[in-house]
Amino acid sequence: MQPFDSKEFLARLTQRPGVYQMLDVTGELLYIGKAKNLKNRVSSYFRPTGLTSKTQALVSKIADINITVTHGETEALLLEQNLIKQYHQELLHYFV
Repeated sequence: MQPFDSKEFLARLTQRPGVYQMLDVTGELLYIGKAKNLKNRVSSYFRPTGLTSKTQALVSKIADINITVTHGETEALLLEQNLIKQYHQELLHYFV
């Protein structure tokens, strides 16, 4: 599998609101987040400076990002909360 190409991914990412799910090389879920502007939010993970060591570690594991575009910020928030509840156990093993 090729490394995640953030430049190519970000070039085609929408500025609409939505939810993003970061996955590792095995397809396991690393992180779920929401954004009022997906392009701006997801781009912030790939900036060259100013990332915490925790965020750098997360970004180094990203193999793919799934995007769900929503009709607004409120819908994105509700979807994010529901996905976190659904995948709670899976997400926990990264933080233990």
